[in-house]
Amino acid sequence: MHRLPYWRLSAYYFAYFAFVGAFTPYFGLYLQSLSFSAWDIGLLMSQMQLMRLFAPYLWGLLADRGAPRLSIIRLTGLMALLVFSAFFLVSRFAAFLTAMAVLAFFWSASLPLVEALTFDHLRENPSRYSRIRLWGSIGFIVAVTVTGALLDLLPLSTMLWASLAALGGIVLFSVLIPEAPLHQTEDDPPPVGEILRQPRVMALLAACFAMTAAHGALNIFYSIFLSDHGYSKSVVGGLYSLGVLAEIAVFLVMSRVMRRFSLRRILLASFAAAVLRFVMIGWGVESPLVLVLTQLMHGLTFGSCHAAAIAAVNRWFPGRTRSRGQALYSSVSFGAGGLAGGLISGWAWDYLGGELTFALSSIYALVGLVLVSGWVRENDVGEAKVSSVVDPADPL
Repeated sequence: MHRLPYWRLSAYYFAYFAFVGAFTPYFGLYLQSLSFSAWDIGLLMSQMQLMRLFAPYLWGLLADRGAPRLSIIRLTGLMALLVFSAFFLVSRFAAFLTAMAVLAFFWSASLPLVEALTFDHLRENPSRYSRIRLWGSIGFIVAVTVTGALLDLLPLSTMLWASLAALGGIVLFSVLIPEAPLHQTEDDPPPVGEILRQPRVMALLAACFAMTAAHGALNIFYSIFLSDHGYSKSVVGGLYSLGVLAEIAVFLVMSRVMRRFSLRRILLASFAAAVLRFVMIGWGVESPLVLVLTQLMHGLTFGSCHAAAIAAVNRWFPGRTRSRGQALYSSVSFGAGGLAGGLISGWAWDYLGGELTFALSSIYALVGLVLVSGWVRENDVGEAKVSSVVDPADPL
């Protein structure tokens, strides 16, 4: 009987998203301290999304064609660690841009492969994914909270050391993850191009593009926005942690939610919440209560949206197309969507200000809501409602 390597997979997710927690909220502040403009910061941070346009698919294609997944995961993790070390040495924009691009090329490669590997370990019980993935959220909370507290006492460059430690954890735990037998179907899966031409697939990927674009200003400028309005770095870290706590809560109950509601309804609720959330952030920044409420909504705008989308992708891309399906989801949503959201928010921040930039984010979310409402039908995703979940009390 196949034994699920729960803690080893969970440890990898913990380290992976600990890097996100130490790096993403505070690197913009670090760049600002080096006198880079909002456009420069947006361009530098967008390299993460730019590389996600093609790097995950490239590595996923290699894996689907026989290259060992774990070898790719370990190699790209090690390269990301080495390239990140350059940030301790460089100071000019061109050097930062080059280092960010190369770092992003390797760092963005591993997660879609780990997602596919995790689902192969889970086999017919994909609802257990949320219980593994929640450790990534815990890693984010630990990193963002500890790093924020340190930065109230130490120089901003301290975040580089915290990020480097998380990357070291990624390399370590990638060595401990075991391979899973590929889960083959009886028939050969259809070509990836044929799957992509399905209206439900195109609509979902486009909607996820819009949702990630909507989070562009949040991912890059939220810390700067709060700091400009007098909030301390510890408060910034606390608000990030609150959002991820809401995300964890969603992952914990997702099995029950998916038993009761179709993925279509979950997605509609997620996009509707995003429309409201970003308007509230832009125009309610002076109110700590509003900020708390909007961070609690992160459980819907990211947690439930990601869990529902990745479940649909896992079902719609069967067998040997799964690594490329997860890579395409990552490329289109976190790659193209994040790139568009980051670059546009960088421009808007300089010319429109923070309030209107977040209002623009709500428009992206509204576009995603329309796409899901119009082209993802109940019967397209209803099949994943029951068959992809198990009893939430079923032990790991």
